[in-house]
Amino acid sequence: MTSTLAYALPAPLDRDAWRRRFLDLRQATADLCQPLAAEDYVIQAIPEASPAKWHLAHTTWFFEHFLLRVYAAGYREFHPRFGFLFNSYYETIGTFFPRQQRGLLSRPTVDEVYRYRDYVDNALADLIDNLKPNLWPEFRARLELGLHHEQQHQELLLTDLLSLFALNPLRPAYCPDTAAVAGTVADEAPLCWLESPAGIREIGHSGAGFAFDNENPRHRVYLDDFRVGSRLATNGEYLAFMADRGYARPELWLSDGWRTCKEKNWNAPLYWEKIDAQWWQMTLAGMLPIDDSAPVCHVSYFEADAYARWAGKRLPTEAEWETAAERYPARGNLREAGNLRPVAAADSQFYGDVWEWTQSAYTAYPGYQPPVGALGEYNGKFMVSQQVLRGGSCATPQSHMRASYRNFFYPPDRWQFSGLRLADDGP
Repeated sequence: MTSTLAYALPAPLDRDAWRRRFLDLRQATADLCQPLAAEDYVIQAIPEASPAKWHLAHTTWFFEHFLLRVYAAGYREFHPRFGFLFNSYYETIGTFFPRQQRGLLSRPTVDEVYRYRDYVDNALADLIDNLKPNLWPEFRARLELGLHHEQQHQELLLTDLLSLFALNPLRPAYCPDTAAVAGTVADEAPLCWLESPAGIREIGHSGAGFAFDNENPRHRVYLDDFRVGSRLATNGEYLAFMADRGYARPELWLSDGWRTCKEKNWNAPLYWEKIDAQWWQMTLAGMLPIDDSAPVCHVSYFEADAYARWAGKRLPTEAEWETAAERYPARGNLREAGNLRPVAAADSQFYGDVWEWTQSAYTAYPGYQPPVGALGEYNGKFMVSQQVLRGGSCATPQSHMRASYRNFFYPPDRWQFSGLRLADDGP
């Protein structure tokens, strides 16, 4: 069988380890849903988001379609129409249910979706144990992709739940106990500038461990002198931009950004609300007062760019960001920290809290070729009209993070945990 997953082969592990890894990660997704009531699983708050039930079923369909149907002889699908309901965007596979209508599906029920997950999990665990050795290398590559795909949806599950609860006038808390956790984090660190001299650098995946296809191939870039901020822009700093009429000054905004700002009546980041002259923010822990020292979050590329212009700086390119970040370990306020919202950093770090907008358009690296077949639609066909974000967020699993990871969203998008780090051309 010809490989369809360039760059995706993981380090060898025995089959017992792979089975445990698969089942543990699948359980982690179910654990994220433990605070939910049955009604919470179904609703889609905005067209960009998906219901929790859909995330649970789609990740299951991914394993069923790309592994069980390919490698398990005689495998029988759980339901013949689930492929239509839970295919996300793979056009070469067939038609699929419209994304913006996912919240209209009362059936299958939540219980049936969990039965679907159990059915696929049991079948795949059995396949891991019994697959013919000659099929193992490519199967293992697809399994690794499926695991990272599930981690992406674990993060999306949290961001989509926040959009859902923020829509509700009751402002319910997904995890109220995290409010106290975040309160123990150190005060804001001073903003310092991390300098990098001009020269030829290499960016892209190093070849060690897993990477998505869009992180490759590794290649050389030339960078002039630059420097980046040692920490993210904070709420307090963003409040100064707002107080200086940042949302009312067209000279700070890109043309499309200014139009979007006016059309959508933006005057603050998403989920901010002024109550009795004080700014509050909806979080997964419920409504909380704005923490001036915490990184600003839920801003679009347009807002990030306008803020950088106001500050007399700019956003980093993705090559600058990766060059600066690869000096640091992939640790920070990621999901395992338990905060589930940005918190003030005590020192320099490049991972966690918020995905950082860069000024780089999401395009292919030199020499990039998408994988053959339907999995070639995973990343390659989205390489237009979007911006690259780097660094992960408070909802990103730590094992999912690396310096070369390229996330991408459209410039107006704000429902993700997205923020910014300043850069300029050096001293």
